[in-house]
Amino acid sequence: CEDCGKSLIGECKLHGPLIRAKDRVIPSRARLTLPHYLTLRVLELRAGNQQILGVFAKKVIQKRTQFGPYVGQLSTKLTCYDESRLVLQVLKDGGKYFLDTPNEDCGNWMMFVRLARNQEEQTLVAYQHCGEVYFTTVKPIEPHTELKVWYAADYAKFMEASAVFIKEESDVSPLPPVAKEPVDPWICSSCGGTFATFALLESHQCIHKDRL
Repeated sequence: CEDCGKSLIGECKLHGPLIRAKDRVIPSRARLTLPHYLTLRVLELRAGNQQILGVFAKKVIQKRTQFGPYVGQLSTKLTCYDESRLVLQVLKDGGKYFLDTPNEDCGNWMMFVRLARNQEEQTLVAYQHCGEVYFTTVKPIEPHTELKVWYAADYAKFMEASAVFIKEESDVSPLPPVAKEPVDPWICSSCGGTFATFALLESHQCIHKDRL
């Protein structure tokens, strides 16, 4: 105690406790990496003050805008599973590893992007390139629209998941990636052909344009 000049274990009984000054709370690494034209919104508050967050656009984001790479810890076992997020894996040195994000200081903002439950919701496609995972917009994203993602066709095979979308049903939570029958295919307005992913449909439409 600087007032009575004594070394004490605990508080000074004569002069009382010290006035404690707390450090300033700083955002996590994941929140600090959020691009300026995106924002996080709290969608739900669960027990223990657990926040369910979503990523929303603050301005128009053009189609074919690439985000990434996804930042996470390489792990042979997924330690943190969230039913609203995609499970992501990469191929590194011949081994298959999870991109694990046990907390917000182990990843970047992409860990907050929720999975798309149907075709209408999807704004992003996830894919692997050179051992990294990237998200790319599949259509223009309007302001106040949530960014939601699903696997690209080749990456879906790698993840042993459906190449299309999870069918939305009431009272049913999205499950970890499992093999599913294709649903809600993309349809070509020119010839009526159906495709498993938007990317395949887009490639097919290029053929029509070339013929014209």
